[in-house]
Amino acid sequence: MQPQNDSKSSSGLQCSLKQRHMTMIALGGVIGAGLFVGSSVVIQSAGPAAILSFLLTGGLVVLVMRMLGEMAVAMPAVGSFYEYARLAFSDRPSGGALAGFLTGWMYWYFWVIVVAVETVAGAKLVSFWLPDVPQWVLGLGLIVLLTMTNLVSVKSYGEFEFWFASIKVAAIIVFLFLATLFVLGMWPTSATGTHSPGFFNFTAHGGFAPNGIVPILTGAVAATGFYFGAEIVTIAAAEAAEPEKAVAKATNSVITRVLVFYVGSILLVVAIVPWNSPAITTPYVSALAAMGIPGAATVMNAIVLTAVLSALNSGLYASSRMLFALTKRGDAPKALTKLSRNGVPVRAILVGTVFGYASVVMSYVSPDRVFQFLVDSYGTVAIFVYVLIAVSQLRLRARLERESPERLRVRMWCYPYLTWVAIVGMVGIVVAMAFIPEQRQPLLLGVASLGVLLVAYGVRAVLCRRATPAVPIVRALER
Repeated sequence: MQPQNDSKSSSGLQCSLKQRHMTMIALGGVIGAGLFVGSSVVIQSAGPAAILSFLLTGGLVVLVMRMLGEMAVAMPAVGSFYEYARLAFSDRPSGGALAGFLTGWMYWYFWVIVVAVETVAGAKLVSFWLPDVPQWVLGLGLIVLLTMTNLVSVKSYGEFEFWFASIKVAAIIVFLFLATLFVLGMWPTSATGTHSPGFFNFTAHGGFAPNGIVPILTGAVAATGFYFGAEIVTIAAAEAAEPEKAVAKATNSVITRVLVFYVGSILLVVAIVPWNSPAITTPYVSALAAMGIPGAATVMNAIVLTAVLSALNSGLYASSRMLFALTKRGDAPKALTKLSRNGVPVRAILVGTVFGYASVVMSYVSPDRVFQFLVDSYGTVAIFVYVLIAVSQLRLRARLERESPERLRVRMWCYPYLTWVAIVGMVGIVVAMAFIPEQRQPLLLGVASLGVLLVAYGVRAVLCRRATPAVPIVRALER
């Protein structure tokens, strides 16, 4: 498939995302509020060994991104891995339809919940500067603002995400540089009045893994959700000016930077702030404060707000494009196919925001029931999606080598062995959740969400009574 240099794809979507947009969409998807805030939970549980938790999960995400890079460069398609799942299982009766249905709707579900969660989080962060304004008003303002951004054009989304992601990436790079100087004893002591702890905190408070191996695995489970989002770049490929080149570079940029950003920054945090200190609840704020950075709380609040807005922006984009892709195969109402003059799926965006608005309302009306169910279930759903992506790559790679080997410009390393390593690792995470008390409820609720989708597919199958035919990959994507 030749790169799409025209302004509009066959689907009607605009192809106006540039290389810089794609790179920052990939990086921005990885660096979320979970890194800046949620990482404290992993550190408190695993101690300095939280580094291993992020390393384990990060390694799996790197493998999944390589798989996605291979498939997206070979077959840039609206819906990305939704289409890949359909193709991968199209040789089995109704297998492709079921795999695609589950992948697409689980992914949509994940991101509309992200829209709700990040709206609530963003409102709390903005109230730091506007304490007298009701949080529901602030949340409404944020979601309306970014909805309008997405409704204008895909280029508008790309520009906003480019700058949001640039701020996050710049913040991480600056933190890595300054914290490294501090840990290595090259920071002026006059700034803090204390000397650098070096790597003393790695072993000084009960050892490197003070609570044993289990919390390391528990932390790996929790860290899975923090990494989710990098795959958005393969969805955006359908709206890129040069999809093959853009996706190849963007996925490689994630692979080379994700572990440095996550593992490197966590390593520096636990070196600066004792893992059992109350200050670790705000890891990056506390690390900056220990270094004597003035206004650390204000600086990090602004950076975390940027991360939240980026996630909210991406949630609206990813959910709408996946819903738009679902309409192409009859997995969602055809009415949602309608595009604006600028090639934006307006109705698909608005459906996601309506669900987001309802979820935000639930966060205030029923925070301990409905909203908690949504929050607890969507992380497990994300792991299910990654497993389906890996299985799809395992099957599609074999077909590509038979039918169109020239399309394999980006190849998964050590295929099929590393693909199997990723599948086993992710299935292991799901199994481990059953034996970790605090992860059992998220697992059960995630399985319940999967059950609801299976019932929905059954209803759809009865109404449609059609299976996905096994067709050559090239012809399937050109339909």
